[in-house]
Amino acid sequence: MDKSPSSKKLQFIRMHPLYISSTEKLKEFEKDRIFCRHQMDHLLDVARIAYILNLEMNLGLDRDLIYGAALLHDIGKSRQYEEGIPHEIAGEALAAQILADMPGDIAYTQEEQRQLLTAVRGHRRLRAKAEPLEALLYQGDKMSRSCFCCPAQAECNWSTKKKNLSISL
Repeated sequence: MDKSPSSKKLQFIRMHPLYISSTEKLKEFEKDRIFCRHQMDHLLDVARIAYILNLEMNLGLDRDLIYGAALLHDIGKSRQYEEGIPHEIAGEALAAQILADMPGDIAYTQEEQRQLLTAVRGHRRLRAKAEPLEALLYQGDKMSRSCFCCPAQAECNWSTKKKNLSISL
């Protein structure tokens, strides 16, 4: 098992009680969902796509920052189902709690935490002056969806503009 500081950051996020409880609630809420789900396979797809885009655009963002953002970006979904809070807002608050609990020897810097929280908050709507991590997370999130071959595409309420209707390179 990788014991690097990057790996420890991601394992800390994944094993944090708040992360576990949020993802377990979300799994229950989405168990009968025919549309896109927001489980680990989606989160890792977003991370991998965002990291590839980072490399292709020579942005130089650290892999652990991109993966951390991807792991955290949908953490607020269960609160959206429970309380009607938009998941990017709920997710920012939950992510802030998790990041605040991270031990100092593996913690993201204050600037990295700010970038992570901005990315979580901004992953649903691309702002005109989006920060690099925020834009990568937005793109990775949209590109990770295979709407073009989804069996529930006809029932999906996403606008055609938002749907990923082709394989993007």
